[in-house]
Amino acid sequence: MQMPSQSSEQHSSLWLDAWIKLRKNRMALFGFTVLLVLCVVSLLTPWIAPYSYETQDLMLGATPPSAAHWLGTDIFGRDMLTRIMYGGRVSLMVGFIATAVALVIGILWGSIAGFVGGRVDAVMMRIVDIMYALPFMIFIVLLMVVFGRNILLLFVAIGAVEWLTMARIVRSQVMALRKQEFVEAAYSMGLSRWAIIRRHIIPNTLGPVIVYTTLTIPSVMLLEAFLSFLGLGIQPPQSSWGLLINYGVETMEEYPWLLIFPGITLSLTLFALNFLGDGLRDALDPRASKD
Repeated sequence: MQMPSQSSEQHSSLWLDAWIKLRKNRMALFGFTVLLVLCVVSLLTPWIAPYSYETQDLMLGATPPSAAHWLGTDIFGRDMLTRIMYGGRVSLMVGFIATAVALVIGILWGSIAGFVGGRVDAVMMRIVDIMYALPFMIFIVLLMVVFGRNILLLFVAIGAVEWLTMARIVRSQVMALRKQEFVEAAYSMGLSRWAIIRRHIIPNTLGPVIVYTTLTIPSVMLLEAFLSFLGLGIQPPQSSWGLLINYGVETMEEYPWLLIFPGITLSLTLFALNFLGDGLRDALDPRASKD
C-alpha cells in the first residue's frame, strides 16, 4: 500500500526540482515567454489585428514598411502584419494539434508494446519499423490528393506520421518501469494492466514525452511550411507562415520584406521551441538531479 504513495511523492519532488532548474535557465524562459506571447497574440488576432483579413488595396500594391503598415503590404495591398498574425493561428494550430495526435497514438502504442511485451511487442514494433521505411511525404501527399485539401485532414495526416519516434521513446521508458516496485504493488492490489498503464506507467513517462513534444512541434511546423511551399498545405484565402514564405520566395528580388518578416517569425518560433525543449531536457534529466 505504501509503494504507490512513495512513488507519487518522489515523482512530485522530481517535478518540483525540474521547475526550479527550469526557472534558472534563461534561454528556456526566453523560449517559453516568446512562445506564450505568440500564442496569446494568435488567439487575440481577430480583435487586435490592425486591418481586416480580407482587406485589399490593389491601388496600393506592395509597399515597404511604413507608419501605416509596419511590416509593409503584399502585391494585393494586404497588410503583412495582419497576414502574419492570422498565419500564426494556422501554423501554431497545425503544430499543436498535429503533435497532440502524434502524442496520443505514440503514447498508447508505446505503452502497450512495452508493458505487455512478448509477441505483442514484437508485432507492434515491426509495424513501426515498416512505417519508418515508408516515404511519409508521399503518404501525406496521397491523403491530400484523395481526400482533398482540408485543414483538419492536414492535422491528422501530419500527426499520423510523426508518432513513430514517440512510440519508441515511450516503449523504452515503459520497459524500464514495468519491473519497478510500485508496479508490482499495483499488481498485488488487483489492478488490471490497463489501469496500471493509465495510472502509473504513462504518468511516469511524461518527462521524456514533454521534452520530445517541444522538439516535435517545430518539425511539424516545418513540415506544414514545406507542404505549403509545395502548394499542398494551407490554401488561400487561408494563410500560414509557410504559405507566406512561399509567396515571399517568389517575389524576394522585388519585395524582400514579403520573405523576411514571415521567415523571421517562423525562425523565432522554432528557436523558442528548441530553447524550451533543451531547458526541459536538462531540467527533467534524472542524472542531473543527482549531481
